[in-house]
Amino acid sequence: MKEDILNNENKYWHLSEKELLFQLKSNEQGLTETDAGKRLMESGPNRLQQAGKTGRFFLFAKQFNSPISLILIGAALLSFFLNDRTNALIILSIIFISATLSFFQEKGAADALNELIKLVQVTTTVIRNSLEKNVPIEQVVKGDVALLSAGDTVPGDCRLLEANNLFLNEAALTGETFPSEKKCCELPEKTAVPGRVNCLFMGTHVISGTAKAVVVKTAKETEFGKISQHLRKLKPETEFEKEIKHFGYLLMELTVLLVVLVFVINISLHKPIIDSFLFSLAIAVGLTPQLLPAIISINLSKGASRMAKQKVIVKRLSAIENFGSMDVLCSDKTGTLTQGKIALHKTIDFDGNDNEKIFETAYINAVFESGFTNPIDEAIRSHGKPDITGIKKITEIPYDFLRKRLSVLVNNANGNMLITKGAFHEMLSVCSQAEDCRGNLIGIEDIKEKLVAQFENHSAEGFRTISVAYKLFTGKKQELGKEDESDMIFLGMLLLTDPPKHDAAATLKRLRDMGVSLKIITGDNPLIAAYVSKQVGIDNPVVIDGDELREMSSDALVQRAPQTNVFASVEPNQKERILAALKRAGHVVGFIGDGINDAPALHVSDVGISVNGAADVAKDAADIVLLADNLDVLGNGIEEGRKTFANTMKYIFMATSANFGNMFSMAGSSLLLPFLPLLPKQVLLVNLLTDMPEMTIATDDVDKNMAEKPSKMNIGFIKKFMIVFGIISSLFDYVTFAVLLYVVNAPQQEFRTAWFVESVVSAALIVLIIRTSQSVFKSKPGKYLAIATFLVIVLAFIIPVSPIAPLMGFTKLPMNLYLWVAAIVLAYMALTETAKRVFYKLV
Repeated sequence: MKEDILNNENKYWHLSEKELLFQLKSNEQGLTETDAGKRLMESGPNRLQQAGKTGRFFLFAKQFNSPISLILIGAALLSFFLNDRTNALIILSIIFISATLSFFQEKGAADALNELIKLVQVTTTVIRNSLEKNVPIEQVVKGDVALLSAGDTVPGDCRLLEANNLFLNEAALTGETFPSEKKCCELPEKTAVPGRVNCLFMGTHVISGTAKAVVVKTAKETEFGKISQHLRKLKPETEFEKEIKHFGYLLMELTVLLVVLVFVINISLHKPIIDSFLFSLAIAVGLTPQLLPAIISINLSKGASRMAKQKVIVKRLSAIENFGSMDVLCSDKTGTLTQGKIALHKTIDFDGNDNEKIFETAYINAVFESGFTNPIDEAIRSHGKPDITGIKKITEIPYDFLRKRLSVLVNNANGNMLITKGAFHEMLSVCSQAEDCRGNLIGIEDIKEKLVAQFENHSAEGFRTISVAYKLFTGKKQELGKEDESDMIFLGMLLLTDPPKHDAAATLKRLRDMGVSLKIITGDNPLIAAYVSKQVGIDNPVVIDGDELREMSSDALVQRAPQTNVFASVEPNQKERILAALKRAGHVVGFIGDGINDAPALHVSDVGISVNGAADVAKDAADIVLLADNLDVLGNGIEEGRKTFANTMKYIFMATSANFGNMFSMAGSSLLLPFLPLLPKQVLLVNLLTDMPEMTIATDDVDKNMAEKPSKMNIGFIKKFMIVFGIISSLFDYVTFAVLLYVVNAPQQEFRTAWFVESVVSAALIVLIIRTSQSVFKSKPGKYLAIATFLVIVLAFIIPVSPIAPLMGFTKLPMNLYLWVAAIVLAYMALTETAKRVFYKLV
């Protein structure tokens, strides 16, 4: 079966529907569950990136992909073949243990993230066992019959079986932003992809209309899959990612410089070549930020898990850092500031009279439309149920964001009638007459000013207005085109309410206190938007409407956007422009979108946020999905994002200060000492032990002041921190050298053992000071960090007296040496704590 399909489906746009279904061994009633299951086993999941590349083996192998780690492993193997087998095995064992710990941490984080993403996966409607069923897009197979409507993502390359006023956005595939019309037909064999109007392609989405289509190709066999590496629209790197990359390169450059310097010094002093080489590489392992990617990944995954408990699902981990540093949030008012439960208040004609005919006509339109579910039609249908017996639907023109209208052609006792409803100005433009409550007609131009005043007055009162019109046809009209929306009779308006949430004002105040300002971007007119803004505590809102935006230059928008509270009557393509202007003004911008036309804006924003009930295309484009549709949940998520960012920065501060200090210490020790201060295996053991507390940093408690305001990664601040605390660290290394060499006169093995104990204990304890800007006595560490720190210190004292001590080159220390080590560590902690207070006051 599989081979037949592959051989014959290549010209699926040219074949008749019957031939294609026969070759796919499918039919208009879809596949059976059993058949679909078999096909899924044969073809694999319907996704462009296969999961195998992130399997356990690859994740474990990734722990060794550092060039320095690979060189160190090679050098250890060389040492093994040169008969220094014990030391080589110890070095390899330490590397393996370190990689294993990191592997299990990353695997746990990745598994947790995958489970969270499953909560917000995109689904599509297919026919299985002759019944409609929602399935994840990854489970769609060739031969599936899909049912699509506005907002749906196309699950694979498909051939249309039915189409009704169908328009798609194919920008992801073709780069063309103008909607593409699709229809059922047969095309010549040589028709190119852009001309295949009877086909739907994976990676595109429905703008308006409905469709029934059979899936012909999935995953990498699709047109999008073939060129996905070239066309895939990647989310731009976040500022945090750029800074981390810059920071990593900086540390790598310093490390390479130090490694070469130490190796050259040791060779020039006639120390053993292999030992000197291994020692240099072992130092490099400790100095390079090789744990940084793992620590960041683990930290972000733990943060994502905590955010999930706040009903905030993270799809893209790197967005958490931007989420925490976000200082501007853009959102539509509906469902965010308002209750999202639209209700019909009343109907009025041009004289302001309530008219039952307006509601009945609107009801017919709402009942028979089939484009996509929307709250306005739900409000009309739930308001009442007039008798529409004998009325039959013929066809419709679905709503789209250019016309801003929805039309239904029905047949009743009087013949065929076109019923249209939509936005006030767009409806007014297609009407030539108006009807009063007595059925009298009057020219639309005669009452236009009256209607506009009526519209503005009700908008200023907070009502959303939808206009209704109709048109009668003689004869049996069966086809409907957009040109038929003309010379219509204006019936009246529907006044709809969507009151603000009772806690909206308090929630906005909380966001303001957190340093996040809200900007409303809405398609509603300025009067409604301003009314709602005042209701939720935005006094004297500054409003810009779509017409003004259209005339405004990009530079002018950059100046005005930060001072504006409300962007009203905004067209879909203007949202991106607003967000880009805010970003150019230096803000980290979040955008909440749930509609069909929000995907581009979600992509442009620093943090794209959607809700679980959003259109597929919006949910797919979002970085973060809210399981509860309110800003309070968002506030909790922002707080967790800031905590995650704070814990990531703790590791960076720890790594930089220790690494910078060790640079001077190791370079100096190579010059001053007649022997290596630590053997390579001892250096690696220090690295392994000091990494353990740092790997628990994701669970650490965060000071309240760290989550109060937006924060950004500041390389300049990090450099200053690195220099100040690195110098202090190096200073006490030299104090340790002086005591061991000139006060205690420690022999070589005692020297190494004492410095090992001092290095591990001081590195473990200094984490408790550097992790906070407050006093170490006021800011308590997290439970797991405290436990890890305690265990590492205990191990540092046990290892030199354990059975493995001789293998590691350690010896028992006299009591006076332990006292000296304790005194040095306490002095180091005291000076670091004092320097920290001064540093945060001055910098």
